[in-house]
Amino acid sequence: MGRFIADLRAISRKETASLVHLALPICGAQLAQAGMSVVDVMMTGRQSATALAAVSVGSSLWLPLMLFMTGTLMGLTPIVAHLLGGRHLSMIRPRVHQALWVALILGVIAAYLLWHMVMPVFRLMEVPPQVAEQSAAYLAAVAFGMPGVAVFQALRAFSDGMNHTRPALWISLIGLGVNVPANYVLIYGGNGLVALFGPMLPAPFQALPALGALGCGIATAFSMWTMALTMGIYTYRSQAYGEISLWTQLSLPQWKGIRELLVVGVPIGVAIFVEVTLFTLIALFIASLGEITVAAHQVALNFTSILFMLPLSLSMALTVRVGNTLGQERPAMARLIAWNGIMISLAVAALNSLLLWLTAPNVIALYTNNPKVQAMALSLIALAVLYQVSDSLQVNLAGALRGYKDTRIVMVITLFSYWLIGLFGGHWLGTRGLYNWLEPLGVHGYWIGLIAGLSTAALLLGLRLHQISRKHETI
Repeated sequence: MGRFIADLRAISRKETASLVHLALPICGAQLAQAGMSVVDVMMTGRQSATALAAVSVGSSLWLPLMLFMTGTLMGLTPIVAHLLGGRHLSMIRPRVHQALWVALILGVIAAYLLWHMVMPVFRLMEVPPQVAEQSAAYLAAVAFGMPGVAVFQALRAFSDGMNHTRPALWISLIGLGVNVPANYVLIYGGNGLVALFGPMLPAPFQALPALGALGCGIATAFSMWTMALTMGIYTYRSQAYGEISLWTQLSLPQWKGIRELLVVGVPIGVAIFVEVTLFTLIALFIASLGEITVAAHQVALNFTSILFMLPLSLSMALTVRVGNTLGQERPAMARLIAWNGIMISLAVAALNSLLLWLTAPNVIALYTNNPKVQAMALSLIALAVLYQVSDSLQVNLAGALRGYKDTRIVMVITLFSYWLIGLFGGHWLGTRGLYNWLEPLGVHGYWIGLIAGLSTAALLLGLRLHQISRKHETI
């Protein structure tokens, strides 16, 4: 142990710099994409509470689908990282093409589900009819963008695996730049434009309808395709990818390459889906508690999700660094890199907790001017401060394990921790309390369940990383 700690100290400064160099552009890209969701919530919230609830409930359905696709396609990142580390460059292009085929299929399936499956879910969860109607319209529009966002994520996974993380940042900023004005025009219509530019605006612009939640969905889909097309053009024209020549010859679907991606990627997708559906099901369970509770939950979740981008980005960079190093057949160094990343994640958690504690009241006021929503959201963020350490640890431990292509056990741990401990425990506290000691805690019970689930995941994933890193080092 003493030798390991000494080696860790020896590589810490240089490796931390390399990891941060990779992670910061990823973080910027994640923030830009999260910013689209924040803008959606803020703009619809300023129109009406019903539109805000519709987008909040709708987002809790399409985001898990998108993140399952993203997670599955993230399996390409360690594959490319291993090949790049081992200098097997000719094998990268066909792997990326198989990922693009998978992306298109997943995107079409996701669109179909959003078009045809949402109303039965809303009826099952007793979502108020007016909210359900607007949310269904919002999701029908978002569905058109799902194949586009899947293609973007596949190309991004390739670029990240090549240690080229900046394109995703700039292209995500382009997507955000498209999303904001499109949202404004489509959500508020002519009245919003008159408020912005004055009554001298030409009559056709003044007559534009205010589409509310539906307009928000159209703007989101447009932004998704903008990012996909821009990323495709960049990877075609840029010289940053060396001799890969991604678009010189298209590979037809091949089961061997698709299977390799699915074996690594599907467990990642399932793990992310399980984590996100924890929040999705909470949103649906609390939908019957009223618009104030739904809105407060969404505001608190959006704010904490923004801060989560930093540990998540560190996790994605850690996957690349561990994968590259293993591809170079340096397992001892890969182990040091993995645990150095975990140490950095603790510092990130402390920073996030401090930011939440200091900025919560002012940030919540940007989301809504409803004092009841503000008060409830602030109480939820107080709970979120408590789970920053376990949340940062679990996502970075999972990122290091992805670098080892060890994804199945991560999936099992996630299922157990998030659904059994987090969701079941939170639902019990929220609806039944704790026997005779506590009354039902409502939405706060669900958030206490989050703390328990994330802490369990961090503990189990830490044990798994210790086991798998030692195993590779002794082979």
